[in-house]
Amino acid sequence: MMDVKTFQQLREIVYRNSGIKLNDTKVAMVSSRIAKRMRVLKIDNHSEYLHYLVKDKTGDEITKFLDVISTNVTSFFREPEHFNLLEKVVAEAVAAGQTRIRIWCAAASTGEEPYTIAMVCRQAAADRPIDLRILATDISTKVLGEAQEGVYLPEKLKTVPRPLINKYFTQKTVAGEHLYDISDQLKKMIVFRRLNLAKPPFPMKGPLDFVFCRNVMIYFDNIVRSGLVSEIYRLLKPGGYLITGHSESLTSIENKFECLKPSVFQK
Repeated sequence: MMDVKTFQQLREIVYRNSGIKLNDTKVAMVSSRIAKRMRVLKIDNHSEYLHYLVKDKTGDEITKFLDVISTNVTSFFREPEHFNLLEKVVAEAVAAGQTRIRIWCAAASTGEEPYTIAMVCRQAAADRPIDLRILATDISTKVLGEAQEGVYLPEKLKTVPRPLINKYFTQKTVAGEHLYDISDQLKKMIVFRRLNLAKPPFPMKGPLDFVFCRNVMIYFDNIVRSGLVSEIYRLLKPGGYLITGHSESLTSIENKFECLKPSVFQK
């Protein structure tokens, strides 16, 4: 079992480099998740791994450490009412003559969320030509690599309507395993980048129409949340939308957003 002092130091490194706040109950989780890194490095105990992590001046091990610590739970069309709103707003904007749409998916994980956003926007535009770009970010380089590849097992597509599977996925078989590949049409709409949400200001330019920052602020304290929400407000255009997870609220931090309903905010 990891000793308390080592856990506290690792916890501080996690917070400093990602904004993720680990409470005292996460000792076993951290221990199990770094076990793979320790085996790769042939390190026998947690304090030795901590020493290696601190002494690594390249930053490579910090990245790998955060990759294993990060929690990545996602699915296509998760919390579907958010995508109903997105479809309505984009359809109305396109009908009114808007041709440029910019969206940021702040916690992209393995890509299901940004690809859902892309499918919904294409459907909302009724395939009319629009300048649509989606920025998809995550702290984990591992999941970003999987997202960029855009290849999914059949069970991952259970929440995707069949017409959309037929339109935006290609079935293939690799080493006897059936897989689904996202279409190039959607891949070209999305740029994947590594980003630490705890370190504003961010390098991208606004104005943005939508920011999806869902189910990630639950891992942050109010200091990190406040900085992140302020930066999102800056990047959104007037009337733009911030979408959070259903379990997330902005009531604990000072902000300028209007709350339209739980998890939906407007600048």
